[in-house]
Amino acid sequence: MATPFFGKRENEIPTSGARPGPGNSYGAASPAAPGSLHAGSPAAPASPNVARPQMLEPAPAAGQERESGSKLTVGPNIKLKGVEITDCDTLVVEGLVEATMNSRVIQIAEQGAFKGSAEIEIAEIRGEFNGNLVARQKLVIYATGKVTGTIRYGKLVVEEGGQISGDIVFGTQAGNSKPAAVLNKSGLQAA
Repeated sequence: MATPFFGKRENEIPTSGARPGPGNSYGAASPAAPGSLHAGSPAAPASPNVARPQMLEPAPAAGQERESGSKLTVGPNIKLKGVEITDCDTLVVEGLVEATMNSRVIQIAEQGAFKGSAEIEIAEIRGEFNGNLVARQKLVIYATGKVTGTIRYGKLVVEEGGQISGDIVFGTQAGNSKPAAVLNKSGLQAA
């Protein structure tokens, strides 16, 4: 009889009709001498004080949670021009992309370049971005990254060596930044 290892508990009654024996609850006899069986051997008896191994699914890596869903990768030496990218959770740019994009995440590799317009949640730039960028949650520019154009962001992280230039405004809507600037100017005039 094969001894079930996974999915059974000590206090469960086996469904195969086997009766518990003196060694364990599954009918396998106890070894005659300690150490006579190798650890992990199928005939090793179960002890109520020893935890049994359980089959667990591996935990997802930190980056995998963000990348679940639809993902488009534009590989090295590939040029993608004149397109509109929608319904893409993650765009990975290792080549050249000239496009309009409305998605969740963009990741531009060191050798990658994006030209055009992008409205996204999170931007991670290691290569080049040139155009209109709205990063609603966070814009991360790594040491090798270069961002130019009209940039709106929720949070900004720039590593030492990273470059950003152009019309840069905190806040993801251009309309929200103008009233704050006017209010600020009128506050200075009144004081």
